[in-house]
Amino acid sequence: MNRQAGFRPPDWAVLSLLCLGQLIVVLDLSIVNVALPAIKESLGFSEAGLQWVVNGYAITFAGFLLLGGRVADLIGRRRVFVLGLAIFTVASLAGGLATSPEWLIIARVAQGFGGALLSPATLAILSTTFTEPKAKARATAAWGAISGAGAALGSVLGGVLTDIASWEWIFYVNIPLGLLALAFAFPLLRESRAEQTKQLDAVGAVLVTTALIALVFGAVDSQNNGWAAPTTWGPILAAAVLLVWFTLHESRVASAPLIPLYVLKIRSIAYSNTVMFWIGAAVIAHFYFLSLYMQNILGYDALQTGLAFLPGAVAMTIGAYSGPPLVKKFGGVRPLLTAAPTLSALGLLLLAFVPDDGSYLVHLLIPQVLITLGAGLLMVPLVIAATSGVAPAEAGLASGIINTTRQFGGAIGLAVLATIAASATSARTGDRAASTGDLLAGYHAAFGVGAVFAVVALAFTFGLSTAPPPAAPGSATPAPAKQAESEPEAVPAE
Repeated sequence: MNRQAGFRPPDWAVLSLLCLGQLIVVLDLSIVNVALPAIKESLGFSEAGLQWVVNGYAITFAGFLLLGGRVADLIGRRRVFVLGLAIFTVASLAGGLATSPEWLIIARVAQGFGGALLSPATLAILSTTFTEPKAKARATAAWGAISGAGAALGSVLGGVLTDIASWEWIFYVNIPLGLLALAFAFPLLRESRAEQTKQLDAVGAVLVTTALIALVFGAVDSQNNGWAAPTTWGPILAAAVLLVWFTLHESRVASAPLIPLYVLKIRSIAYSNTVMFWIGAAVIAHFYFLSLYMQNILGYDALQTGLAFLPGAVAMTIGAYSGPPLVKKFGGVRPLLTAAPTLSALGLLLLAFVPDDGSYLVHLLIPQVLITLGAGLLMVPLVIAATSGVAPAEAGLASGIINTTRQFGGAIGLAVLATIAASATSARTGDRAASTGDLLAGYHAAFGVGAVFAVVALAFTFGLSTAPPPAAPGSATPAPAKQAESEPEAVPAE
């Protein structure tokens, strides 16, 4: 049975499958963090090489998300969902079977590519399946909760699996989840594509994908060699040139551009993506540094570290699900847009002063709940804003952009904050080995700058107060800008 043959599965089943697909992707952004010491010891990673277990996934994922979203629009969103899921599942098996650093890094890169196909397909299918405003708001809340809480859940699951089994199981756990999602993909999901566009802008895809990968690669290299090193500024300069070339190509050459530039001029999309970048830079990186603080400063083992993240995962889920009813209660999203990044900024600021003998309840629980609750509350209005104002044919593209922005912000934020942390530590140590106090000074610096990132996100939320309403269904151009008066769950504006 399938939907095209007349069978219509319940909405909850479709939404559950889409959330499962997104969960598989976001878990692996953080599930390896707690397991890194065990992976290093087992496979013989160098200190510099170990970061590529994280960055190999993050760079590939961020770099290919835009392409993944556009390919989903063109060749079929269900087809790309299945393809990405299959690649991700096979790569997870390869990761668990890895016997060398090179093998594991290649598997992580393959996971990132599969995730870059899968993630925008889930949001594109959601956007084109749930079109009624209240249903879309509820579905987006569920998707946002999974997207947000997945990072914290990944840390929890990584710690538990590493402690009770072995690090290989952080990859093996994806296999039954992937097979389950594959089994239900064809019965539950309807195929859809953008009929208006029949070709892929190959040149544009190569330009923007290469530019994003180069930019993240350069930022990541700064952790080891500093910003003055050619291996850092060279890729960043190349990325800038490629992005200028991409813009000229899209505006003057491409007959079917990968990103129609009008999309980036829609106020709601421009501001929501800017806010998502900065909140991603602040929040995603904090999981990494909080894990280091718990293990290197407080002496937590993998299981303790993983379980310590559980309240954060719960708080982010509650925040995402609370978004739509709070918007309705307040009659608009302005209170939410103001309060959410403020909570995250406050939590990060508290972490910037944690002592070397911090207690869990005071110094860990309260800050991480503030950070993740704020990020969860912000997720729903931003996702709705980022997918509003475009025609259904562009749903995959809009989904790819907001996904790219979030992961790109997280990757850049982690790279920049890691460099700041390393610089703060080395400024104290000189040539001697770093002490616990030296490491803590680096973590303080990273959390403090992360709080600044959250404040920048807060500043840009004020641009959403005059966001335009969504374009009419099937429209190729956005609706004229005006003060939105639509249903509060559907439009992130007052």
